[in-house]
Amino acid sequence: MRKDDQRRIYKGEGDVTLDAMRRPTAGNVRMREIVTGDFGAIAKLLASGFTRSTPQDWMDIFDKLSRHPTPVTLPKYGYLIVSDDAVVGVILVISSIAQTDGAMSLRSNLSSWYVLPPFRSYAPLLLSRLLKNSDVTYVNVSPAPHTLPILAAQGFVPLSCGQFLVPANPFARSGNAKVRLIRPDDDEIPGLDPFERDLLLAHARYGCISLSCQTPDGAYPFVFRPRLIKRRIPSAQLIYCRHVSDLARLFGPVSRSLGRRGRFIVWIDSDRPVEGLRGFHVAGVNPKYYRGPARPRIGDLAYTEAAMFGI
Repeated sequence: MRKDDQRRIYKGEGDVTLDAMRRPTAGNVRMREIVTGDFGAIAKLLASGFTRSTPQDWMDIFDKLSRHPTPVTLPKYGYLIVSDDAVVGVILVISSIAQTDGAMSLRSNLSSWYVLPPFRSYAPLLLSRLLKNSDVTYVNVSPAPHTLPILAAQGFVPLSCGQFLVPANPFARSGNAKVRLIRPDDDEIPGLDPFERDLLLAHARYGCISLSCQTPDGAYPFVFRPRLIKRRIPSAQLIYCRHVSDLARLFGPVSRSLGRRGRFIVWIDSDRPVEGLRGFHVAGVNPKYYRGPARPRIGDLAYTEAAMFGI
């Protein structure tokens, strides 16, 4: 479900009538925030734009968004464009709270964006409406190549522009460390604060591999998304850790745990090789961009479409 036109959104107050723009039809064209009653129509629209998906795929995504703890000041699902009560455009967003070194910030992952061709002139309003909130850091973790000039014009800058692939090293020494697989119904995860505990549990429910690595100096959280390289090589994408240096230091027990689950390659967003890990770097693939006051750290894709939807 790659982006056709790309995604962006902002919390607004009620419907916005787009009188100032050229009308592609005689119908009344408005933009408003998505509500639950729109799910069916949006699912059909997105399935028509992303032809490898089905309406049920999008209904499953809405189910995950419905259960996601969205900050009250941010949009729950995103925005749509309607013409004479028919949905003709949509942009989805995942809004959440991020934590870096104990500091909290607002973050929105700009997700799937599609507008019917006759209404494409209205699509930029979905993006500009979103970016009015200067308190939010916006991330785009899978931009379509043709949208990169648009991102640059809107002030987005690169977060990472490559991948570092690391073969599992089960013989790497990491001291007295024990790795525990976190399951969705686990009650207690010793050594983690409530934010990280909830993050590991939520991502386990999304189908990620959530791990807690217990060491003499405390517990370290890790989340990986199962992937296939070239659709056939099992691997694991790093979704969350406090610092990539934690993964380098604890790679032995972590990679042993991943290997037991059939994942023998770990890939990490990075512009260069990661210090302390032996692997190979691939430049210019899977670039990620952001705009806003709190630069996301490398190794934090929590609550993005990569983690929640596997996109």
